[in-house]
Amino acid sequence: MATQFNVPTREEVSENNKVIFDQLEKGVGFVPNLYASLAHSESALGDYLTLQNRRTSLKAKEKELINLVVSQVNECPYCLAAHTAIGKMNGFSEDQILEIRTGRATFDSKLDALAQFVRNITINRSKPSAEAVENLYAAGYIKENLIDIIIMIGDKTITNFLYGATQIPVDFPAAPELVEA
Repeated sequence: MATQFNVPTREEVSENNKVIFDQLEKGVGFVPNLYASLAHSESALGDYLTLQNRRTSLKAKEKELINLVVSQVNECPYCLAAHTAIGKMNGFSEDQILEIRTGRATFDSKLDALAQFVRNITINRSKPSAEAVENLYAAGYIKENLIDIIIMIGDKTITNFLYGATQIPVDFPAAPELVEA
């Protein structure tokens, strides 16, 4: 990358962002580089965390599935690494995470419909197939869930794009390579 994009330290960010860094340090144990990069903006870090932590109709596993599928489609090593770790904390096995990244979750029919929908709408740049939408609803998802799924896809797309533009160092264990048959 022609222009080096630094990850700011606590001393290099605004007073408002210092408070957020302190909260992250206390809650997560460190300030992930991707979050720190958002602090180049006075308001982006706080705005992003508000979006990411909003109330939703989706369960933690569903959210992580969305994060993994979108990050795989967008080929984001940072988000794949982070959400592989978070996915394990939410009860997914290594094999399940690898399968989710392919846009499938055959171990759970409802999650499988979600994974297929998320992959389809992401690959098709916001235009899912009628079949993907029908299968999502047939699996038990409702209109509220559809809205929350789309918000989650947007959330993850933001960080996928941020990593793609900055190539900041990944500070999570690398996600395993995905070998698709």
